[in-house]
Amino acid sequence: MKLNDLRDKDGATHSRKRLGRGIGSGSGKTAGRGVKGQKARSGVSINGFEGGQMPLYRRLPKRGFNNIFAKEFVTVSLARLQAAVDAKKLDPKKTVTAQALVEAGVIRRARDGVRLLSGGELKAKLAIEVAGASKAAVEKVEKAGGSVTLPEKKAEASE
Repeated sequence: MKLNDLRDKDGATHSRKRLGRGIGSGSGKTAGRGVKGQKARSGVSINGFEGGQMPLYRRLPKRGFNNIFAKEFVTVSLARLQAAVDAKKLDPKKTVTAQALVEAGVIRRARDGVRLLSGGELKAKLAIEVAGASKAAVEKVEKAGGSVTLPEKKAEASE
């Protein structure tokens, strides 16, 4: 067997269909596109068009909305923090911040802040500084001897 003897098996490759090369070829004139009109042209875009019938996306009721001011928090469970401490990625003596979690590889990016959730158990004594935390998570951290610092909420101006 030599390199110049290598070939595909018979029938493994097909030559491309040459369109629009006379009626004798079987795909001349309209080149397999049917007759004239919008669909015979290039750049057709009629997705969702149902022949004049009211399209599905307009028959269904509108629902909900997208809050453009909503903050996107990254959630971190207590079990994940404990695993990072056990793996010596987080230093229990230092304050645990969003930046520290990113550097330790616990989260990929901080987004609008980190929210602490109470899943799992925490044995290490940690000082945690996050954007939000559930009540149960705060209780568990304080029970383990640590502390949770949340940002001060701005007092709303009364009218």
